[in-house]
Amino acid sequence: MVKAQAKKVPESVQKLKDRIAANEAKRAETKAEKEQYRVAAYQAALELSEKHLKDYVAQQVLEAENKQTATSTGDFYVPPEPKVILAIRIKGINRCPPKVRSVLKLFRLIQLHSAVLIKNNKATKNMLKLVEPWVTYGYPSRETIAKLVYKRGFLKINKARIPLYDNAQIEKELGAEKIVCVEDVITELATCGPHFKKVNSFLWRFKLSSPKGGFTHKRTSYIQGGDWGNREGKINNLVLRMI
Repeated sequence: MVKAQAKKVPESVQKLKDRIAANEAKRAETKAEKEQYRVAAYQAALELSEKHLKDYVAQQVLEAENKQTATSTGDFYVPPEPKVILAIRIKGINRCPPKVRSVLKLFRLIQLHSAVLIKNNKATKNMLKLVEPWVTYGYPSRETIAKLVYKRGFLKINKARIPLYDNAQIEKELGAEKIVCVEDVITELATCGPHFKKVNSFLWRFKLSSPKGGFTHKRTSYIQGGDWGNREGKINNLVLRMI
């Protein structure tokens, strides 16, 4: 009885199988490296978050101690002027002069209920005074900026509005400035750091909703019981109602 010989695999088929196996092994290795890098990046982001939080808490404790010391000695404590302003547009384009439109466009406040962060300096204050009847603004806390970034944060990449869902997006665009995670972005915005302009322009303007309970009176200034104008720290309460 003649034994059946095993079929010989053609050389071309064997080479194809070898290439497929090599590609699969390479993909598995690349996937493992990416997963390892992702885990390391996540751990680094956690450490940065803790560092930023400790710095913020230490600053708050120092300010509270300064206030307490001033009260006990009968002196006055004047806190430093906030470095960042949050402006929100509350009116449309009806009866809006061309000069006001230009300033609103410069601030990126081109839609109703859009919000932006602005450097607090003499030039921006003068421009805000010009457009005051169309916006309300104030000094946001770090918690408010964090909520805006986490809940309404979108990136501007190639003039497109891209959702912010991964720290890798930030590291790719801002890694050269040592800004690699969301907490770095929040800290840079809250403290008006050296890369504030680049980080701020990298974020799309915040699109907010109509406030719960509505506005009081848009045609009246805030100090007269209305809505437009400077509301200082009270801007945080308004943002919570609009997120």
